[in-house]
Amino acid sequence: MTTFTIQDDFILDGQPVKLISGALHYFRIVPEYWQDRLEKLKNMGCNCVETYIPWNYHEPKKGQFDFTGRKDVARFVRLAQALGLWVILRPTPYICAEWEFGGLPAWLLADDSMRVRSTYQPYLDAVDAYYAELFQVIRPLFFTHGGPVLMCQIENEYGSFGNDKNYLKAVKRLMEKHGCDVPMFTSDGGWREVLDAGTLLHEGVLPTANFGSRTDEQIGALRQFMHDNQIQGPLMCMEFWIGWFNNWGSPLKTRDAQEAAGELEAMLKQGSVNIYMFHGGTNPEFYNGCSYHNGMDPQITSYDYAAPLTEWGAETDKYTAFREVIAKFHSFAPVPLSTPIQFQGIGELTCTNRVSLFNTLSSLTQPIATDIPQPMEKLGQGYGYILYRAHVGKARELAKAKLADCDDRAQIFVNQKLVATQYKETMGSNIPLTLDHPSDNVIDILVENLGRINYGASLVSPHQRKGIKGGFMLDLHFHTGWQQYCLELNNVEQVDFTQDYQSGVPAFYEYAFELDEPADMFLNLKGWGKGCAFINSENLGRFWDIGPTHYLYIPAPLFKKGKNTVILFETEGRTGSVSLDDHPLIDQPAAA
Repeated sequence: MTTFTIQDDFILDGQPVKLISGALHYFRIVPEYWQDRLEKLKNMGCNCVETYIPWNYHEPKKGQFDFTGRKDVARFVRLAQALGLWVILRPTPYICAEWEFGGLPAWLLADDSMRVRSTYQPYLDAVDAYYAELFQVIRPLFFTHGGPVLMCQIENEYGSFGNDKNYLKAVKRLMEKHGCDVPMFTSDGGWREVLDAGTLLHEGVLPTANFGSRTDEQIGALRQFMHDNQIQGPLMCMEFWIGWFNNWGSPLKTRDAQEAAGELEAMLKQGSVNIYMFHGGTNPEFYNGCSYHNGMDPQITSYDYAAPLTEWGAETDKYTAFREVIAKFHSFAPVPLSTPIQFQGIGELTCTNRVSLFNTLSSLTQPIATDIPQPMEKLGQGYGYILYRAHVGKARELAKAKLADCDDRAQIFVNQKLVATQYKETMGSNIPLTLDHPSDNVIDILVENLGRINYGASLVSPHQRKGIKGGFMLDLHFHTGWQQYCLELNNVEQVDFTQDYQSGVPAFYEYAFELDEPADMFLNLKGWGKGCAFINSENLGRFWDIGPTHYLYIPAPLFKKGKNTVILFETEGRTGSVSLDDHPLIDQPAAA
């Protein structure tokens, strides 16, 4: 039986061990490629792998849990064990990770009084119910039960959010209640204020730090903090940031390989490390996170992170540089790569069907009628789009109409003609309306959830509830009587392409093609506006013409031998070319 304790050092089976870990998120990689990415992690010299566990991914609807397929975290951990890797799990309610709502489930927000990451009892009750299911899956994976998991995290960078020790203790008690019998740790920024706020001193919980530069200074601050508080334990950077995430409309971020390798060597001289990210992968479906910088600032579909492996798993200069550094600290033998991966391109695709959203709406969803428009969460919806419809009577001119309290991006149509698009600074501004039907004018408002904020004070802001929260005003009064169509788009196979298409409005486009043999490809999109794409009904994520990426990575397992179908949902009424290529279409990156 394996033993693992935290003393002045990490002690594994009676011997000190330096943990050299890499972050690899199973939920951002297709399961068929888990083995390949883990083998490449081992071949870079790592002896450990770390992953978060996103609550909202496993309980997307309250009480509905899923740990199968792409969500089979137990299988991922067992694959790591078979390769001789140790595992660090972060089963925290909140993960950040540039993931939608930091991993918190959207359905929490149906409670108007909800306060996440607090001792608010309904929140703790929800965590308790989640842990009751989760720990049945992960407890057998702990080293205390013959598995490879050495330790688990309590919360995540809590010192950058709050200082409620009672909350941290409550999470710790819930983990212990449901069977966590391995060492626990916290991770926070490497400076005194957040370490004071986010750690559980003298509770047997190891404090660790997160940083990616000025290593000697940052790890020195953690050392001093532990010394001043008489805390025993090794030094560890739990998130050694070797790149960064990207937002729509900003240049792609990079980082020099040799500079990052120099910081890695400085860290390994002083303790253990978890490289964040070793391989970023892809934000699938609508799970990208969102920053808040003078307005909503959503992150892109790619989570490449300028990591040692690209989004599609190719080794980079950073991979080679890191392997050379790690080789200075321990010897390791490479393993052969067991997953054949090939790239190919088949060129431009031809559109086979198209239909406007308005004409296929009834095949996708049924309306929910209320007097006052409701936000997504009140309607049981977490992600995607929602269309609000109202009949506003006879023909007339209105000098002004406006949305009151709406997130994140709205398109307003009168009789299925676009009259305004509002986002960030324009949201809520007045819109003049010409109602030109003699007796029955229809207003449609298509609202997109661009991704909930995943970090900082805005995590608890009103912006987290999506859709229309105030109402829609005609002149100076709120209009009542709405039909709401929830469009999570998890049923695109029900799009009715026999109905009519009209240009200039949101629409679906189908591209059918044959493949003799599946291979990795990039869905490159030139000239398109904004939307999301599906391969054989699997949601690949979002695209947006503002860049910096103009592609969606499609790993071979998502294709089928024979007939395949790509469906695009585009909201701006703009079309372009669609091609499947062996290379991605990317804007020029920012200077390193």
